[in-house]
Amino acid sequence: MQFQFLGTSSGVPTRTRSHSALALQAPRRRDWLLLDCGEGTQHRLLASDFSPATLAAILITHRHGDHCLGLPGLLAHASMNGRREALTIVAPTEVRRLVESALTLTDSTLSFELDFVDVGTLAAPLQIAGLTVSAVALSHRVPSFAFAVTESDPPRRLDRAGLATAGIAPGRAWGRLQRGEDVTLADGRCLPASRFAPAAPSRRVVVGGDNDTPELLADVCRDAQVLIHEATYTREVAERVGSAPMHSCAARVARFAAGVALPHLILTHFSPRYRDRGKGPLIADIGREAAAHYQGRLYLARDLDRYQLDEGGRLTATPFEPARVSARAAAADGGGGIDP
Repeated sequence: MQFQFLGTSSGVPTRTRSHSALALQAPRRRDWLLLDCGEGTQHRLLASDFSPATLAAILITHRHGDHCLGLPGLLAHASMNGRREALTIVAPTEVRRLVESALTLTDSTLSFELDFVDVGTLAAPLQIAGLTVSAVALSHRVPSFAFAVTESDPPRRLDRAGLATAGIAPGRAWGRLQRGEDVTLADGRCLPASRFAPAAPSRRVVVGGDNDTPELLADVCRDAQVLIHEATYTREVAERVGSAPMHSCAARVARFAAGVALPHLILTHFSPRYRDRGKGPLIADIGREAAAHYQGRLYLARDLDRYQLDEGGRLTATPFEPARVSARAAAADGGGGIDP
């Protein structure tokens, strides 16, 4: 599984951080999911390898503007670039009204249908883009949700040594086992796929919306390899601001992640009062506070950084490379729009 942050700021953008948005993709797939769509998302996509043409669904955690005001622009963008395939949007009902009103008031029409799903009534997991998506209610000023995104069809690991011991040479039987099929040989022996090509454990990433109670995610995080959660403040600032905003501080999220033995924790949605460098409160302060309570692999999200979660559940981060984006933008200038 791979994912890329398109925005990591809360409330308002900064010079280096856009509003909340995350692109996520299952292995061996072209289609992908967008989780939240703050203002500026369509522009951030131009610096990524993700295209609105192959977007399978948009999942919105809650109706606050820094998580959904980019939707009308992104949808119009996809339409102007010729998208025809229907698009699923899983979101609170207020977000549907926002999109429909914005399109009407701006005299905008789309070249594709929108399939809205009310996240508050999502009773069964959604199967889409090679992923299984379920929603978990959180605690915030308005209804807010996390999305647990699980690999639907994990790869199978061929037991080459076991097959060799059984005298089965590489060939058609190996391919069928790799596809999950049981094989009966000419001599009558049965080779069950569950024995000779067992499926790897499904990878799971949990992406939280705004939330002041990380403990609500305990059940879905027990089988997860990665939690992406807001850490809007350090504890000192959170205590000074008070409980009204209903956000999490780094210490509380980190203690929760340690308590459920999460191997990887990514903090995001930082208050714009925190800077990447220089004077004043720093995002590094959030990292130091979290590290005091969590001994797993800790990351502080940055716009356009990419992550790869391999079959063994190990997470690798690739920092954003501006030079790569410049080359891509130059190539796109002649064609107009986004590369399909």
